[in-house]
Amino acid sequence: MRNPSKLTLSLLLLSGLLILGWGAITASSFPASSPQVTAAASTQSGGQDRLVGQDFLGYAGDVVTYHYNPSREGANLAETTLTPSNVNSTSFGKTSFFAVDGKVDAQPLYVYKLPGTLRIQNTLFVVTEHGSVYNFDADAGTQTWKVSAIPAGETTSDNHGCGQISPEIGITDTPVIDRQRGQSGAIYFVAMSKDSSGHYHQRLHALDLRTGAELFGGPKEITATYPGTGDGSQGGQVIFAPGQFAERAGLLELGGTIYLAFTSHCDDRPYTGWVMAYNSLTLAQTSVIDVTPNGNEGAIWMAGAGLAGDNQALYFLDGNGTFDTTLNSQGFPINGDYGNAFMKISFGPPLAVADYFTMYNTVQESDADEDLGSGGAMILPDLMDSQGHVHHLAVGAGKDTNIYVVNRDNMGKFNPNDDSAIYQEIDGVLPGGVWAMPAYFNNTVYYGPVGHPLKAFSISNAKLSTSPTSQTATSFTFPGTTPSVSANGTSNGIVWAIENTSPAVLHAYDATNLSHELYNSNQAGSRDQFGPGNKFITPMIVNGKVFVGTQTGVAMFGLLH
Repeated sequence: MRNPSKLTLSLLLLSGLLILGWGAITASSFPASSPQVTAAASTQSGGQDRLVGQDFLGYAGDVVTYHYNPSREGANLAETTLTPSNVNSTSFGKTSFFAVDGKVDAQPLYVYKLPGTLRIQNTLFVVTEHGSVYNFDADAGTQTWKVSAIPAGETTSDNHGCGQISPEIGITDTPVIDRQRGQSGAIYFVAMSKDSSGHYHQRLHALDLRTGAELFGGPKEITATYPGTGDGSQGGQVIFAPGQFAERAGLLELGGTIYLAFTSHCDDRPYTGWVMAYNSLTLAQTSVIDVTPNGNEGAIWMAGAGLAGDNQALYFLDGNGTFDTTLNSQGFPINGDYGNAFMKISFGPPLAVADYFTMYNTVQESDADEDLGSGGAMILPDLMDSQGHVHHLAVGAGKDTNIYVVNRDNMGKFNPNDDSAIYQEIDGVLPGGVWAMPAYFNNTVYYGPVGHPLKAFSISNAKLSTSPTSQTATSFTFPGTTPSVSANGTSNGIVWAIENTSPAVLHAYDATNLSHELYNSNQAGSRDQFGPGNKFITPMIVNGKVFVGTQTGVAMFGLLH
């Protein structure tokens, strides 16, 4: 008679092979996407595959980039489980906690129906300031794999005497995922480390989604030079010094290219404003630009918001720094320095400034550290005015309490006398300033300024209302709040926001009226609490779950029964 334990083991191995085979068939049964259409655009939740033409982008349940899409609108429009009627402290609450080895400063990402080692799983990806990447089975609550991006003999970076990212700097940026790269898809991110000689490193990584293995010969050491005589320059070239920077802004993938942008440690010079482009298949650098090459400062941090992009260009808000008020005949700064500006960068290669807007008092704002760079840029969907004209707009705000709405086709540039060339400016409506990212849903823009309520601004005739149409009863302490929205199309809209207190609080509001709070995580006593706040946290909602990064892991919320 055969050994029953051996027979059982053989059957288990056979079952495992069948499951893996089924996963491989599922993953490979769709045509690969073209370089122009990638999985980084797939953002809504649900159970259907998402197709554009004949190109498979991934499942509609994927959340593969910061704030759901390259426009950074922050809305999941296919959430069919969570509704204003069931999001309350009786039916909804904390259901799990994914513990990790460091602070979670990046937004978690989510891949629907990823072939795993033993089964098809809904997968939560988390990166930490300890330099680790985690793959969790989001439904089972178990860890599938963990990878350290810190090489042997190195450590995470110290905080450089700056409390903005502290006590260590490893992976700060929100990664981007492309399900069509490599065998099982790839997750891209930048990790910072320090070697035994005291030298700092910034490296671009691409990991296999299923195994965590490095892809495409990575990681890639990030180096760069750019013509200029500004901070950190030698012999007419500005040199990227990895120790002077951190990769806080979320990564962007468009057209098969990964875009990065770097911030400083506090305002500790020398530093300038770097944006870089890398090929997603080879990790080769394809272009760089410095937006303050002949000056200083002007870094890109945006409270962790991702670079935004449409089919023409990148958009971001640049921090305080040199701005050349002498313009050339096309209205661009004569020395190419764009500190404290709303930027549009054409893809190229090479990357180049295509347009910009900055305030008439931009130099004074930079000198007072009242710049735009504390907020993120968001691309609005096409909006039609009462005459039937379609407008291509983007919105941003920073420390000066104003909302700036720019025409992406003609942003307005610089006028030393006034801001009359901008599409719309709403002054003083965000008291306390913005250290956060807005969200958009159903002709409404949501902003969470420091020390004040979360505010809704409705859109009519292709313009924002000049005062809030609703606001929360709760005021949000520093850094304010970055909202996210869940909805089923245009119905059942819920605005989610984190209050940076101790304990931190997850709030849910009726998207049509922010004065109507549906739920908060203090209502059930300690049951739903998840520890102290972690500053620039963006809630992520998908597949009936809400994920919130913390100082020690990711809290998951959902229906209790």
